[in-house]
Amino acid sequence: MQNCEAVHSILAYNYCKVNIFEQGAARRARGIPFADSSSDKFMIETENLSKRFDEFLAVDGVCLRITPGQVMALLGPNGAGKTTTVRMLTSVLRPSGGWARVAGYDVAEQPNRVRASVGVLTEQHGLYERMPAQDYLSFFGEIYGLDVSTRMQRIGKLIEDFGLVEFRRRRIGEYSKGMRQKLALARALLHNPPVLLLDEPTSAMDPESARLVRDSIHALRSANRAILICTHNLVEAEELADQIAIIRRGRIIAQGTPADLKRRLLGPAEYEVCLSVDIDGHKPHLPPEVDITSVGVRSLRFRTERPEQVNPQLLQSLFEQELPVMSLQEVPRSLEQVYLQAMSTAPDGQALDA
Repeated sequence: MQNCEAVHSILAYNYCKVNIFEQGAARRARGIPFADSSSDKFMIETENLSKRFDEFLAVDGVCLRITPGQVMALLGPNGAGKTTTVRMLTSVLRPSGGWARVAGYDVAEQPNRVRASVGVLTEQHGLYERMPAQDYLSFFGEIYGLDVSTRMQRIGKLIEDFGLVEFRRRRIGEYSKGMRQKLALARALLHNPPVLLLDEPTSAMDPESARLVRDSIHALRSANRAILICTHNLVEAEELADQIAIIRRGRIIAQGTPADLKRRLLGPAEYEVCLSVDIDGHKPHLPPEVDITSVGVRSLRFRTERPEQVNPQLLQSLFEQELPVMSLQEVPRSLEQVYLQAMSTAPDGQALDA
């Protein structure tokens, strides 16, 4: 018998797979693709997506647009609505309001098509602990309607890619947390889905395994795939994602590229000039559009709204004042600063102004 976790996994997420399994051979015979990658502009699209549990509004008017080739990181504190949003995107939960399409399919009207088009990594993996890893992946390959040759080829590659070859015959219950995480990610990739929904993809992993998974996510980018990552690891989010959405109390309070969010929430970029001579805290004469923020013994920091035009003028001015420049660079600003600023300044239930 399977343990309670496995039974829960079947009921909560995979209950639709029986229908997919029964239809798989017929679809292949008719030449119908199992997962439609859709030619629509957006691979994931939501409009005013909402979910209410009795009197509690868990997700409130979420609007997301993710195109093929993009990776979006959905950030927010525990209980903000991230997992509920993902469950609606996998057709596990039916929206209370608004709509969502995944790979061109409506999550409410075409749930089987949606589930066939997504690969999901959740916090609760639902791994069947008594099964050997290779048999487990083969089982899910059958559920996804993959023929034997394709199934074994993909299983072999995924097991090799995630460093599980020598453990493929071992029961999953003997796996470490990191190994289970890698196996769950392999399961999500088995049917080569056009949409990936990854919840804490490197949770419980050692640094080497986490790097392997992040490199895999980089490699999974393609013109025909969109990836949504939920994570508390802001360094990881900044490395992987080209779009960021911050959710609080069920609402998106900030959304955009990392660079755009830094500009909007943290202000103009700050630059640092390092000199080869002492200025002892004295401010040299600089162009009027330069706003000096600090002055050191051999350095100064400044901001400007037009760095492309002003920075060359600044270098010329310092040269004319016989202040040799050793370096000029932007002061790094992290996604963590953006996140904390968004959380501290967004009005309750409202988005920050663009």
